[in-house]
Amino acid sequence: MIPNPHFLNQRKHFWANIRTISQKIGYTKRGTGQISIPTAIQMRGCMESLGLTSAHLMNDKSRPTELGKTVLDYFRHRADVLNTFVEPRLMDAAKAKSLFEELQGKLPIKRSVPMNKQKGDKKAPAYFTASINMLIEANAAGHPVDYDPRILTTVTRHNAPVRTLARRVDGAFPSPVNPVAVWEIKEYYYTTTFGSRVADGVYETLLDGMELEELREEEKIDVKHYLMVDAHYTWWVCGRSYLCRIVDMLHMGYVDEVLFGSEIKERLPPIVKEWVAIANKRRGHSSK
Repeated sequence: MIPNPHFLNQRKHFWANIRTISQKIGYTKRGTGQISIPTAIQMRGCMESLGLTSAHLMNDKSRPTELGKTVLDYFRHRADVLNTFVEPRLMDAAKAKSLFEELQGKLPIKRSVPMNKQKGDKKAPAYFTASINMLIEANAAGHPVDYDPRILTTVTRHNAPVRTLARRVDGAFPSPVNPVAVWEIKEYYYTTTFGSRVADGVYETLLDGMELEELREEEKIDVKHYLMVDAHYTWWVCGRSYLCRIVDMLHMGYVDEVLFGSEIKERLPPIVKEWVAIANKRRGHSSK
């Protein structure tokens, strides 16, 4: 899923309002599981209950200001994309296995299949990660890809480090040193609750995004950043509030695109071809 451009370049104070209101009224409606869409009156009540002004959101006639209208539009958009786009694409283990086997039968892949970290009956290929790896390999046009970087991502200039990210990523193209793109994969088919480990995965991606934003703004170096998540029960049944946070993160510009479940099949091929074009352009510049 790519961000809606209408919400992509909002200033930081816009997102302060989104987070404040979401925190107060809740990301989902209790007892229904529905994504919360506040009304203008609820928005004003939220601010006043926190001892904050609502004047920037509502005028003296109790009508939304321009900022207030955009805030309300965003809440409606967030709920709509989660309900109509994200939820249908999230897979369970059986669907993920089916996609994995479909791709395995079609793509001439040389890489070994990564396994999950489960034991006993749940021990199996990491279906989502393996499918991602296959789709990337099939479209990388012979370029190297690091599917499991064991070092921190580093960006250099004149052969000296400019930035080194705080944590390792799950994949880098073509390398974690001066990458065109990096990505995180979050597949949790066998979890029974939305635990702190899953939540931490969201905030780790946010940290990466903030560091890459600083790199882009201060050094004018752009590294593409992707998040790929799957497991219907974990994310939709248990973790809809974190899906809201992920959609927020996407529109804040901290990730270029989020791929939900089966979306990888349609979106990864053109994405990887874009990486290849950038890498080829870099290679052409370096040879001059």
